[in-house]
Order: sequence, then structure tokens, then C-alpha cells
Amino acid sequence: MLSFQLYVREEDLGALNLYNARAGGFDDESEHVGLLLAAHAGVALAGAQREQRLRTVVDTRDLIGQAKGILMERHKVDADQAFAMLVRASQNANRKLRDVAEHLTASGELAVGPRG
Repeated sequence: MLSFQLYVREEDLGALNLYNARAGGFDDESEHVGLLLAAHAGVALAGAQREQRLRTVVDTRDLIGQAKGILMERHKVDADQAFAMLVRASQNANRKLRDVAEHLTASGELAVGPRG
């Protein structure tokens, strides 16, 4: 068995474990190739994770923007006031701002009860 740490810039991402059915089935070249594969896999995995985080941030920003627009139209308030309304609803319901915005855009209702 060969095990390699997957990491980038001191960020541990997991491990790459290679198995061989026979004892002594890996040689020095196997270890070298495994190190190269682990290095590339670490970079690819870190990139994929970063892309997913950015996509989540953009989606959340869009959702909050939609919720603000609903409140601006409904209550004839500006963007800052609409955002403050979302923040208050989030705090009062003890729910994430994103969850409050999602509920508002889906149901049209700002009031959200606490998580059960």
C-alpha cells in the first residue's frame, strides 16, 4: 500500500491511497509516479473546491439581491433598508440570511420561524 497526502499551501485536502494485491508490488518508480499523481490531484481538488465556494457565494449574492428587490418593491424602501429588513428577519428567526432570502423568494413571506 502507498499513501500520499493531498495538499496545497499547507491546506490538507485528504489522502490518495494505492493498493496492490501482492506484497512488495510497489517499487521506487511507483512511489515517484504516486507523488506526481498526488501533487496534481491536490491542485485539481483545491481548484474544484475553490470554484464550488465561489459558485455558492455568487448564488447567495444573487438570492439576497432578489429578496432585496422584492422588499424594495413591496415596501417602497431603498436597497440598504431592504437589506436591513432581511438582517432583522434573520436575527429574529435565528436563521441564516441566505435561508431567509430563499424563503422570501420562494414563498413571498418574510417572516420565518426559528429552526425546529
